Amino acid sequence: MLVDEDLLFRNGGELLNFKKNDFIFRELETPKFYYQIHTGDVKINNYHQEGKEFIHSFPSTGHCIGETFIFSDVTYPVNAVAMTDVVIIRVVISKFLKLIQNDKDILFKLYQYTSERMYYRYVMLNNLSSSNPYHKVLCVMDCLKQYHKITEAFSYQIPYTRLEIASLTALRVETVIRVFKRMERDLIVKIINGKIFY
Repeated sequence: MLVDEDLLFRNGGELLNFKKNDFIFRELETPKFYYQIHTGDVKINNYHQEGKEFIHSFPSTGHCIGETFIFSDVTYPVNAVAMTDVVIIRVVISKFLKLIQNDKDILFKLYQYTSERMYYRYVMLNNLSSSNPYHKVLCVMDCLKQYHKITEAFSYQIPYTRLEIASLTALRVETVIRVFKRMERDLIVKIINGKIFY
């Protein structure tokens, strides 16, 4: 947990339930709350005019979402969408800001969390500029495995579908499928019952 849940509840936090595919917040809405995931998985995304989805990240239980935008007068540039049934703790911004003014450790944890995310975001942005699909997919897998601190070969199961990997890398799903087949031939991944192990 990024911020202790009991502390959030003592400072006005409330539990909200979202079904799979529900929006927690939408692009261009004004931030009004601090959100922390109690249980479940969320995707941070955009939908382009032609309907194509671009996924930025997949926060899950214990992570906060959209927290950087509560510190500025801007609208959300992204959507937060439930990938599973999700329970969220929501705190009004004014109460959350008062909480972090009184507890600097929370602010330090937020900085640490944001710093980690920015590191991966810059790695991924650099990756998107590559024209090599193989390296794009490999970079995503490296980031995921490194984040979970797993080093052994074939010990990390990629938790996302091929379509989600395509959305993370701005590739076509058919291209991602071909890349994984090539990686399997190159002994980079093992595919067991449709699951990818790296």
